[in-house]
Amino acid sequence: MMQHNIVPQDLAKKVFAESGLPSIGRAGIREINKLAFDLEAASGKKFIHMELGNPGLPAARVGVEAQIKALQDGVAANYPPIDGAPVLKKEASRFIKNFLDLDVDAANCIPTVGSMQGAFASFMIAGHANAKKNTMLFIDPGFPVHKFQNKVLGIPMEHFDIYEYRGEKLRAKLEEMLSKGNIHSMLYSNPNNPTWVCLTDEELRIIGELANKYDVIVMEDLAYFGMDFRKDYSHPGVAPFQPTVGKYTDQYILMISSSKAFSYAGERCALLGISNKLAQRHYADLKAFCGQEVFLRAILFGALHPLSSGTSHSAQHALAAVLKAVNDGTYNYREDVLEYGRKAELMKKAFIDNGFYITYDEDCGEPIADGFYFTYCYPGFTGADLVEEMMYYGISGISLDTCGSTKQGVRACTSLIQREQIPVLAERLKAFAEDHPVK
Repeated sequence: MMQHNIVPQDLAKKVFAESGLPSIGRAGIREINKLAFDLEAASGKKFIHMELGNPGLPAARVGVEAQIKALQDGVAANYPPIDGAPVLKKEASRFIKNFLDLDVDAANCIPTVGSMQGAFASFMIAGHANAKKNTMLFIDPGFPVHKFQNKVLGIPMEHFDIYEYRGEKLRAKLEEMLSKGNIHSMLYSNPNNPTWVCLTDEELRIIGELANKYDVIVMEDLAYFGMDFRKDYSHPGVAPFQPTVGKYTDQYILMISSSKAFSYAGERCALLGISNKLAQRHYADLKAFCGQEVFLRAILFGALHPLSSGTSHSAQHALAAVLKAVNDGTYNYREDVLEYGRKAELMKKAFIDNGFYITYDEDCGEPIADGFYFTYCYPGFTGADLVEEMMYYGISGISLDTCGSTKQGVRACTSLIQREQIPVLAERLKAFAEDHPVK
């Protein structure tokens, strides 16, 4: 029985009903976000928002200043080049070399309206490159919207939860999935959203080798670039480098976001780094789809042009300035984003101290890193049930059910939680535990 909840049950149930959601616990990120704000407005109680991966830090100053200057110089009056501003393409190629130790020509570094658009365009073109291969493979858990994008595009999907297939076990699972011959591409995030699991070099080698064997494109989502804080990947041209499948295959697409590492989410500017070989590869089936045979031209003129006809001109100058500063070693982004890891450590302790447990707690035998996300559950609850129940205590997150996970739990994002809110979080977790004693 609830005795310590801060949102009255009758009020919460009224707001739940008015939302029209068929399942509160299985609602999407933005749906949970809106629901949490509706409950805040109705109850007057401020929520602990852990559902939305919004950066909790100021945007990189060097980017803001460069964007202002670009606007003052008049770029707003001109359409941006469809393949990107030359200054950004140059710095993107440098960045990929400096921090992944890969050679990707500037011509194959393409700005997109956030990594969301980069992913959508990649799915669209890769999904029509080979008529004999119509299916997308997700190495889950993953970002739920990527699957929704494929649903919108009408692309069939397959997926599996990597947690049971770490290390060499991954090879047999991928062989099983890829040997059917229907997979055109596979996608994973590294570090992983939502679990913060980080693929090892051995696992990336397995992915690359099997991609080569079965002629599959690998899409590497690097939204949380260099944010496995157990190692320091932030020094240009100096090992260790961000681990990447690009060391083991020449058919890859890198999705590099400015939202998390550089806190530049609001301007929606990201990058696709398409391997030199894939960029120039000819696919006869693409010509029937979009009039272009060459993969890069299909991305540019068959996807990005009809989607948005380019990426914000001034935002491209902002990202170019950020990358130049990082490439030159005058700005170390890691020093800013380390705060996410520090908060994760404190937040996890609050959960564990109150009877919760970390769902994805290990990373190939090591404790999971502290970073932008972590996952939790409570004895006796499914993830979906826990999402709904915690709303009564002013805490919002999303269920792992929505992320392709086979484990029960909830994703927590550390970014929007301020240090002074962590004691409030601990108090609410204590109240939840008192109302839900473990038998």
